[in-house]
Amino acid sequence: VQLQASGGGLVQPGGSLRLSCAASGSIFRINTMAWYRQAPGKQREWVATIRSGGYTTYGDSVKGRFTISKDNAKNTVYLQMNNLKSEDTAEYYCNLDILNGPNYWGKGTQVTVSS
Repeated sequence: VQLQASGGGLVQPGGSLRLSCAASGSIFRINTMAWYRQAPGKQREWVATIRSGGYTTYGDSVKGRFTISKDNAKNTVYLQMNNLKSEDTAEYYCNLDILNGPNYWGKGTQVTVSS
């Protein structure tokens, strides 16, 4: 299983970005797909999770600004990020958890929020 994240870039404060993460390979019974982020010198932080049934949860720092969604047919998870702040600057990683199975991480995509 491989996860390919994309959509990162440089954006001004208050701007928006949409991240995508496509999963490929032999994928069965996805439990959750999630986004995490890691800023320089900090620990990896959980951002948002979407469960197989569509239920979503968010970290307090992004609640109300970020939206996680997925396309089951494409095994792709998205992260719509609005009203971005400088503290959102980080490498963003997607995560795939298989029900009663392994957990996978993708390579990150860099998001930089700066004027």
